Amino acid sequence: MPRVLLLCNPSASSVTPRARVVIQAAFSAEADVTVAETSRRGHATRLAQGAAANGTDVVVVLGGDGTLNEAANGLAGSSTALAALPGGSTNVFARTIGLPNDPIEATGALIEALRAGRRRRVGLGVANGRYFTFHVGAGFDAAVVEQVERRGTWKRYAGNPLFVYAAFRTWFGKYDHKTPAFALHFEDGAVVKDGYFTIVQNTDPYTYLGRRPLHLNRGTSLDSGLGVTTVKSMTFGTIMSAAISALGSGRHLRHSSKIDQRTDIDELTLVGFRPFPYQLDGEYIGEVDRLELKYAPDCIDLVLPV
Repeated sequence: MPRVLLLCNPSASSVTPRARVVIQAAFSAEADVTVAETSRRGHATRLAQGAAANGTDVVVVLGGDGTLNEAANGLAGSSTALAALPGGSTNVFARTIGLPNDPIEATGALIEALRAGRRRRVGLGVANGRYFTFHVGAGFDAAVVEQVERRGTWKRYAGNPLFVYAAFRTWFGKYDHKTPAFALHFEDGAVVKDGYFTIVQNTDPYTYLGRRPLHLNRGTSLDSGLGVTTVKSMTFGTIMSAAISALGSGRHLRHSSKIDQRTDIDELTLVGFRPFPYQLDGEYIGEVDRLELKYAPDCIDLVLPV
């Protein structure tokens, strides 16, 4: 039987004691299962590293995107596979790879995938030395995430309305949306001098608003390099047009003179005109003067639904 570590974040918004018991029982019928709980930031990385060192076949993460990111950082470069179960409020990565947004339904899909041997080596993004599974946001986007994290106790109950509230609070707050925050330098020598905020994606969609995906860079997938979308004007009209386009065909994003969009990028660097915030897989990291990003191909095994 394969050896599985079921890594749970008990604080994640969709993780309940009942769901955990049902999920553990389901995997125990198919594998030799060990259960571990995270108790602090960064704990999932150390637990995943330990599992890889002990020869565990698969680490199944029951938690949100932040917990999944930590586990991916612990497993990158190893032969232990990563499997995602949606336990957070948005579950971007799990939904992107085709899993149901209900953790018990997703368990059935993962068990079927394990039976079928559905493991594939995929690439991850890297931001200042840390891996990310689906995206990095720099500038305004990260400032919104910081506001959400300040109200973390609301996240379990408010979900998407909390993000909308945080976006308006950031917009009308002290965030500087009148001058660019950074310039982007690409490996081919191209420079975008007026970056107000940038989303660098390893997969698309960027996120979900309820059941609806927000597609920023449709050419980005686990089989490509990074997709980079930079907003070069922070007028209210530009932001609203971009959001509406992301919910629709994406035509405005591709053709607007106020948005720079590139696909299949291997490396880029953001150089700040002042310290700027960034978030990684929905987790606020802090402020930096320089953010170096690259695509790392074939660095982690991922369990994919059939």
